[in-house]
Amino acid sequence: MSAGAARGLPLRHALLALAVVAVWGSNFVVIHAALAVMPPFLLALLRFALALVPALLFVPRPAVAWPLLAAYGVLIGAGQFALLYLAMDGRIAPGLASLVIQTQVFFTIGLAMLADGERLRPLQVVALALAVAGIGVIAAHTGGEVSAAGLGLVLLAALSWAGGNQVSRRMGRVPMLGVVVWSSAFALPPLALLTLGIEGPARIGQALAAADAATWAAVAWQAAGNTLFGYAAWGWLLARHPAGTIAPMALGVPVFGIITAAVWLGEPLPPWKLLAAAMVIGGLLINLLAQRRGP
Repeated sequence: MSAGAARGLPLRHALLALAVVAVWGSNFVVIHAALAVMPPFLLALLRFALALVPALLFVPRPAVAWPLLAAYGVLIGAGQFALLYLAMDGRIAPGLASLVIQTQVFFTIGLAMLADGERLRPLQVVALALAVAGIGVIAAHTGGEVSAAGLGLVLLAALSWAGGNQVSRRMGRVPMLGVVVWSSAFALPPLALLTLGIEGPARIGQALAAADAATWAAVAWQAAGNTLFGYAAWGWLLARHPAGTIAPMALGVPVFGIITAAVWLGEPLPPWKLLAAAMVIGGLLINLLAQRRGP
């Protein structure tokens, strides 16, 4: 989080935003820990089940049509997170996953161009080219920390996230926490089919039997920390400050993701990875500047 981004925020609000960014960024390491025991589709199923069942009692349903909630739940649950977890199950390192998933920003722009006729601003062309170059650097180093399949799966997860963003735009200004909680009901059926059909009852039973307190804590953190706390706090901040003040802080998510993976997991930081991170994050920053400048 830059000093300029935090300017104008009370210290407590800036620290809350920093806490959310830290939770979202470090969560990739937590996912890695959970996947050591849980297969990816089962982990995604448990995440959305735990996000739904307790919160359903105290989070009111947003004023959103059921088809939009269903589309959001399927795109985010069976799309973004199922694909992300599948990629992180030995196909891409957590730090790199936290970086590549941020390409959802550019997929979101592309879908908006297709659906609403929006046009790229000149600075956004520069931002997109820089981010694509960063992904190209990662693609040139597949075979170690990232496989071609892992990179492709995370890019598909980012595309699904962008699809969810497009659905969210159709909802208008509604409490995002309510959308996340209630749409989770629609993520559960496809995730249940995936885990039963692909991972199978035997593997599910083995994972549940092998799960210890640390594993369940990692699973619960997906729902309680990453989802409920993250979206509730971020929505609270957006309701009190301009989006242009809060949104730049999300640039810290891949930074926290890469740093925590390096510190906790010993994930190496070779020059090519730092270059790729600088390119992708730089592209995100330029795109943000383009949006603030307007047409």
